[in-house]
Amino acid sequence: MTQTRVVLIGLEPTLIDFSDPAYAAFPGMTAAKVQAGLDADVASLGALGYAAELCLVDFGETAEAVLRQRLKAKSFDCVMIGAGVRLIPENTPLFEKLINVVHECAPGAKLCFNTGPTDSALAVQRWFPA
Repeated sequence: MTQTRVVLIGLEPTLIDFSDPAYAAFPGMTAAKVQAGLDADVASLGALGYAAELCLVDFGETAEAVLRQRLKAKSFDCVMIGAGVRLIPENTPLFEKLINVVHECAPGAKLCFNTGPTDSALAVQRWFPA
């Protein structure tokens, strides 16, 4: 049986200014906490039998190219775009760009969405139960 291949797309945590009021919905978050949550999500997905990897992007300067390169390098069954991209209104143009890259480069992949840096497994399992 082939493992379900999952790519988790999120913002590079070190680029996020958590003092920006736009990130008030994530109180107490730091780059280290976000990275730890992302790493834990990948490990959790791996323990459940998924082949998961991160694709961290910037706020738009190279985000499309980075994601396009990743999606063309291998196929994924499931693409998760993280809450930091989706839930911050200022990031809506980036979210749209990333969705369009996924639509172009991975049209057969299921899309799923988490609510924060710790519940990606639940999002993936809605489409691909372990």
